[in-house]
Amino acid sequence: MAEEQGGTTAPAAARALDHVGISVPDIDAAVAWYRDILGCYVLMEPIEGYADGSDFGQIVADIFGADFKGMKIAHLATADGVGIELFQFVANAPQEEHFAYWKTGIYHICILDPDIEGLAKRIDESGGRQRSKVWRLWPDKPYKVCYCEDPWGTIIEVSSHPYVMAWSNFIPRHAE
Repeated sequence: MAEEQGGTTAPAAARALDHVGISVPDIDAAVAWYRDILGCYVLMEPIEGYADGSDFGQIVADIFGADFKGMKIAHLATADGVGIELFQFVANAPQEEHFAYWKTGIYHICILDPDIEGLAKRIDESGGRQRSKVWRLWPDKPYKVCYCEDPWGTIIEVSSHPYVMAWSNFIPRHAE
């Protein structure tokens, strides 16, 4: 997308990712898990929000619509300042399969850890699940990834190196 600047068309500046929102069935357990297993900082412990006419209640009712019953919300952050906003909505519907990667929208978050094997093991031992093996992306590079999920089904990719480092110099090689 381009923006008009002084009569010329210039590329739009890249935006920073600020936070992701994740719905969970037990916010207290999720806060503890994201803090203790993934090392997130707790910025704000869970608070409740209802469509009750209060300032916050008016905001959440406007955002979530007429069927909104209420929620708990907590705010966490990763080491680089990206936020993780946890939500526990009143009357969450149970889900059979959590890894709906074929649906439009966000299907995973990624956490950096140079010890992928260690974090994947901790995730698995803490009620989460290691979904894939630890994979080396290319034989001549040290970049590794592993797909896991939290105890509530949110998919978490664990990567050994930052995204920009791993992908900015990638040259695809096709199988022969």
